[in-house]
Amino acid sequence: MTPLNGRTVRDLRRANRTAVLQRLYFDGPLSRFELGPVTGLSSGSVSNVVADLVADGLLEEAGSVDSDGGRPRTLLRVAPGSGHMIGVDVGETRVRVELFDLTLTELARAERPLTQRSYDVEAIVGHIRDGIAEVLAGAAIEPEALLGVGIGVPGIVAHTPESGAVVHGQTIGWDAVPLESLLRTGSPLPAGVRYFIDNGAKTLGQAEMWFGGGRGARSAVVVLFGSGVGACLVTPEVEHGRAVEWGHLTVRVRGRRCRCGALGCLEAYAGAESLLERWREEGGRPPEGVDEETALTALLAAAYPADDTPGDPVALAVLEETAEYLGAGLSDLINLFQPERIIVGGWAGLQLGTRFLPAVRRHATAYALRYPAEKVTVDLGRLGPDAVTVGAAILPLADFFARGGRRPEPAPEGPAPAWRAALEERSPS
Repeated sequence: MTPLNGRTVRDLRRANRTAVLQRLYFDGPLSRFELGPVTGLSSGSVSNVVADLVADGLLEEAGSVDSDGGRPRTLLRVAPGSGHMIGVDVGETRVRVELFDLTLTELARAERPLTQRSYDVEAIVGHIRDGIAEVLAGAAIEPEALLGVGIGVPGIVAHTPESGAVVHGQTIGWDAVPLESLLRTGSPLPAGVRYFIDNGAKTLGQAEMWFGGGRGARSAVVVLFGSGVGACLVTPEVEHGRAVEWGHLTVRVRGRRCRCGALGCLEAYAGAESLLERWREEGGRPPEGVDEETALTALLAAAYPADDTPGDPVALAVLEETAEYLGAGLSDLINLFQPERIIVGGWAGLQLGTRFLPAVRRHATAYALRYPAEKVTVDLGRLGPDAVTVGAAILPLADFFARGGRRPEPAPEGPAPAWRAALEERSPS
């Protein structure tokens, strides 16, 4: 039977399981008595859902608390070992793979450096496969225990029925790369373990909104500041966030050539790669034969010496110009979307850190309209350099929660009997 609002009994049961799981995940441990008010479910529904989730091994007892004159109330929490996820960050200098339990505690990690910024597709696919095998072996976890593998990549990700996730990564030379299909070919993972592939700024945004500087905000922009720049927009209408190619806004007509091939992109002025290139052009001396993170450390050391000597004026001028371009870029986001918060993450954003941020805030305020600028805060991300990987692991976790804590069922070979569908619709919540 289908209710008037179009939701079946099965839909309601899944929604109830999702509500209980999410509240215990973010606010637990909680007692059954406390779960009622925070989920909006009746005490009977809470008891049924909890019993169901305990039977599935998703919840476990976590001690007890005294009640008002009655028996102590048992506390419940999500069982950490009841599921595992893998997060992958296809970054600018390395491919990082991490294995997590259901509470996003890291169990194992593997890293594969990218030599000379090589984004050869076969090499990247090999790094991901090898990293997955390494972390599973290191933690002695069977592949069947995975809820999924989340992957953050540079570029626009299109999801197609034929090839799954296809990556359009113009800045790294990827033109319609069928990454999901390539990973599936010869994959050591069972067919039921899904890949969740999205833009790296989106996965960073997921992490910061769930556990970092965006938690509790209704609207936010999470900025990924690395070799290039990108952003994830989160609003009430786009609850789970959407990657926006913010780095390729034109900030200067006929300006510097961006690595995407266009002229005058924000990324050509505000990314770490362009920052170091401009330092070299102005007479600075970045160390040779090192990665961008090491070179950026040298730039900061030149601009802000550890002793009391004055900083290198060339390095300081390049940093100030970068802060102005970045602030101007943020002003566009402020004017367009009027977010409550802007959170700056990514390895370069975190490395530049608190010395750099005041200038960025100042320029963002100066270029933005006064009303939305007065209502936004601009701060650093709180989750460190692993935030993209954590956010990637959240993709399968969020899907698991949306399913009410149930794994995807294998596709049936034929249509289900009518009697089975009827029973499922009428089963109690």
